[in-house]
Amino acid sequence: MPIEVLAPAGSYESLEAARRAGADAVYFGAGKFNARRNAQNFEGAALTEAISDCRAWGLKTYLTLNVLVSDAELPDAIEVAKQAAEAGISGVIVQDLGIAKALHTCLPDLPLHASTQLSIHSPAALPLLRKMGFVRVVAAREMTREELQVFCAAAKQCGMTVEVFVHGALCMCLSGQCYYSAMLGGRSGNRGLCAGPCRLPALAPNGTGNDLSLKDLSLLSHIGELRQMGVASLKIEGRMKRPEYVAAAVAAVRSAVDTGKVPADLEEALFKVFSRTGFTDGYFTGRRGREMFGIRTKEDVDQSPSVFSALHAYYRAECPRVPLKAEMQLSPDTPVRLTLTDGEHSVSVSGVCPAPARGQGLDAEALRSQCGRLGGTPYWLEDFSVQLEPGLFLPTSTINALRREAADALTQLRRQPPAIRVCPVNLRSSRVPDRRPFRMVAKFASPSQLPSDMRNMDAICLPVETDFSAVHLPDVRLLAHLPRGISEEKPWIAHLERIKKQGVKAVFCGNLSSIALCLRVGLTPIADFGLNLYNSEAAAQLEELGVGASVVSFELTLSAARRIASKVPLGLFAYGRQPLMLTRNCPAANGQSCADCSGKGKITDRKGISFPIRCRAGFSEMLNANVLWLADRLEDLAGFDFLLLSFTTETSKEAADVLEAYASKAKPPARYTRGLYDRGVE
Repeated sequence: MPIEVLAPAGSYESLEAARRAGADAVYFGAGKFNARRNAQNFEGAALTEAISDCRAWGLKTYLTLNVLVSDAELPDAIEVAKQAAEAGISGVIVQDLGIAKALHTCLPDLPLHASTQLSIHSPAALPLLRKMGFVRVVAAREMTREELQVFCAAAKQCGMTVEVFVHGALCMCLSGQCYYSAMLGGRSGNRGLCAGPCRLPALAPNGTGNDLSLKDLSLLSHIGELRQMGVASLKIEGRMKRPEYVAAAVAAVRSAVDTGKVPADLEEALFKVFSRTGFTDGYFTGRRGREMFGIRTKEDVDQSPSVFSALHAYYRAECPRVPLKAEMQLSPDTPVRLTLTDGEHSVSVSGVCPAPARGQGLDAEALRSQCGRLGGTPYWLEDFSVQLEPGLFLPTSTINALRREAADALTQLRRQPPAIRVCPVNLRSSRVPDRRPFRMVAKFASPSQLPSDMRNMDAICLPVETDFSAVHLPDVRLLAHLPRGISEEKPWIAHLERIKKQGVKAVFCGNLSSIALCLRVGLTPIADFGLNLYNSEAAAQLEELGVGASVVSFELTLSAARRIASKVPLGLFAYGRQPLMLTRNCPAANGQSCADCSGKGKITDRKGISFPIRCRAGFSEMLNANVLWLADRLEDLAGFDFLLLSFTTETSKEAADVLEAYASKAKPPARYTRGLYDRGVE
């Protein structure tokens, strides 16, 4: 199967630029239910028209329904998907597990693609995705070539295809795991309104001064490798960028696919139209570090207009992509007949009867030439046959009219979408929270943080690396937690098997891969906040996967979180430094070695606020500067089954003080936050 060049279309102008520059497929959003809500996007009749136009031109179309939605928003999101499906969309890109569950029920024929926002960076998640109805997965940008090769092989075994970003902006954080914009200003990246605070000055000790801003990704020189791995789709980021950028990026990827290289002038133009002082392939090659960081300088901005005019050449003319077979029949006293076939559709049109020629009659080559004049249409003439008796004549205008009529009729046929099943879906209704008492679960980054007195806790949670046979806490349930970032699976399976023998029965999991590993070993997974549980259908999906309990997203308001219907216990992140980013390129390492850092890394923003950095399993978390504090508002938390108290930077003494404070409902410390539980996110 040919590898697909997939282009962004944040506007109709960008869609046209992508089509004319040689894209095979485009992806775009509709209204507020997509991760680029500030793009022009497509709504209502414009959405149907865009899909219809692309069908006519032979482009596949993918709708980005890749945000988290509340219970109240879910019906509207389903209606958008229905409209797109009925118009003939080729697939829908989804982040929210609740949307995925609803669409798989409502539109069983609609291909579901797992968004990069689902943070899929390990093959273990693939069988779960397939079970949920996904047929394609957008791999995390942070994977190395070796990891991606294994990933593609595993996807093939699951009957899934893989889509890989090959050019465009590179977020500091794993997609779907960033809460930085939401916490700072209420604009959630998981809801399509990221404000991009990572592009602002931020300093790690001895760092670059912009230690949360990465250069743009470019894998143009690795397209051949990706093809050999079995990657199905080469994706370009850029729904917020100009048509000139889209054309340049599509032309470059198209050239790399078709010829194995990118012309030097095009590569230079692509650099000038948009870059952050160059590009990087550091994740793919495994050469992570300071050289991957970069910002968009004034010089970068100033040179962009210089290439706009030249880039227009890449999308000034149409790019015919649909091969046609044409057949003409000309005989005396019989109306001329022209049939056009695209391999799936066929149309025939008739005209006047040919007249006797006064001089030289029509010949096959002349007719082929006239029928091949298909400029401004999606078509090019691949094959032509004619049944022609000698000595006949037709005016050129008649032949042209027949060609136009047939091409128009064929285009109208191509616009028609196939029939698609629409089945009823019964969404879970929000529950009315009761006043049942909640349990308290303390989660520690290290056993060294454990206080001696844990009487106020119903359970404690320690890293799976912990030797639980050495932990002696009578009457306290022992739980474990896996890293939110997992690249190699075997070491974690070994840890899970060991702790199972040591009596641990349940494990907190921050991603689908972790859930899969726990299920494989026979442990009960608990869905942690990283799974972004935002609605009741998502809770039902997690239940069906086998989770024993779930923590709701901390981007929800308390009132919305309490109303989520769940058959398994529902928990709330109630204390701790909430993780703001999960990255595979530690910003603290920009200025010092890991040995010098000793687990005390930090990054300071332009306002002088410092955020701790903590690393585990090759990934780094940037934590909030202030702790979330709800000890004095425990009455407001009725309706949850358990509260999660998360200890990351605290000492054993500090952890003990917090536990005592929550037991006594103490007032907050001098520096604290209520998180997003009151104000919510946009």
